[in-house]
Amino acid sequence: MEPQDRARLDAYFDKIAKTFVPEQRPAGLLVTHLLPDRPSFVRAVDKVTELRAVLPKPKSIDLGARREIEQAVAVDALSRELFADPVAAVTYLETRAADEDVVLLDVGGYFAPSLTEMCDTFSGRILGVVEDTENGHKRYAEMPKPPCPVVSVARSPLKDPEDYLVGQSVVFSTEALLRGRGDIMNGRPALVLGFGKLGSSIARLLHAKGVHVTVYDIDPVRQAQAFSQGFTVAQDRDRALTMAGVVLCATGSLALRGEDFPKLRNGAFVASVTSSEDELELDGLPDYYGRTTSGENITRHTTTGHYFYLLNGGNAVNFLHGASVGPFIFLVQAEILAGVRLLARGDLGPGMHEVSVDDRAAIAATWLHYYNR
Repeated sequence: MEPQDRARLDAYFDKIAKTFVPEQRPAGLLVTHLLPDRPSFVRAVDKVTELRAVLPKPKSIDLGARREIEQAVAVDALSRELFADPVAAVTYLETRAADEDVVLLDVGGYFAPSLTEMCDTFSGRILGVVEDTENGHKRYAEMPKPPCPVVSVARSPLKDPEDYLVGQSVVFSTEALLRGRGDIMNGRPALVLGFGKLGSSIARLLHAKGVHVTVYDIDPVRQAQAFSQGFTVAQDRDRALTMAGVVLCATGSLALRGEDFPKLRNGAFVASVTSSEDELELDGLPDYYGRTTSGENITRHTTTGHYFYLLNGGNAVNFLHGASVGPFIFLVQAEILAGVRLLARGDLGPGMHEVSVDDRAAIAATWLHYYNR
């Protein structure tokens, strides 16, 4: 990032932080993709919270960004296992924020498995969670009885530009990997699993490139939406898997289980929009499949009579090329800061919540002031 771009970004986040700083700043724990532009956002989080630790998502850590952040705040290792075990989760929380009011800023529902125990036994008070992604939104929304407020920005209209551009980057990276081994997308029927905001963006972009697209979604409303936009809608998921030359997983949950991989068409390419631990049950892939490298960031899985290719080890394929969506990501990050203030007020009940329309309008106006030039 050029110095003048960094200066503008810092000025933008300084304005946003001043707008949404709570009267009483709670402690904060931040899960984030640690990409090159992320230190500015982390500093803004530290202005609206007393930031106790950053937990970078393991598959998206830029070493330069990490070194910069480590100079100001602790950077801890993140894993699903850490917060799957209630004892380990509470112990970690106690080491970082004992006896404090805490806001948890999440990307992908990491805190969800132990959230009830954390709220019940932590020596301080968990004011709530701010969740960024659709995958995480679902994890919290599916809890039988959420123990605290969860402010989700996953379905915010401010996220629409990001979702479109992420879809664009997924298609770009998938095509780039195929071209890197002398192949192309055209002529390979594509199956998009999930027709939410990301999946629908991917489907439309593939269609614009002349690729035949089939969509599968468990939601009949989304099926109808896909059908109305001219896509083939698969009713039989297993049959669709056997027909597809490229499978793009965008469900926000578990798209392919271990037993699904042997159903793939010979030579099919599989790509995901998020980490492999969320979309793909690779641990369930039958042991009789061998693995070999077949081009840069492409793994060939082979057994007698069957083979398929996995892009970027099953992790978000667009992260191979920076996963950049330009300044539009800063809209969503600003809404996360607004979510912190909402939780810090302490008047929300347990369950799912959203940032207000007025706060979103203020964020958009500030963003336009800095970036509509």
